[in-house]
Amino acid sequence: MDIHGIGPKAPVQKPIDPTEDSSKADGSFIDTLKDSIRDINQVQIQADQAIADVVAGNQQDLHKTMVAIEKADVSFQLMMQVRNKIISAYEEILRMQI
Repeated sequence: MDIHGIGPKAPVQKPIDPTEDSSKADGSFIDTLKDSIRDINQVQIQADQAIADVVAGNQQDLHKTMVAIEKADVSFQLMMQVRNKIISAYEEILRMQI
């Protein structure tokens, strides 16, 4: 019978150094949020354009228009849920005792 020792399943991460510049971490989170909002805005613009094309008679495919509208709606709802979670986390931090 072959018995192997128990070892770490995942690689050990480098500990966080408090003296290290944390602006990189803050900037990346903010950049991620900005990129996400920009992407959602682009999806909304595409949905608006698809509606305008159907109204103007430039596009006969109503299915693609409805898919664009639903995609914009779902992405907006997701953004609102993420916003709600961020606000909830912020309020939780405010309630913490120091």
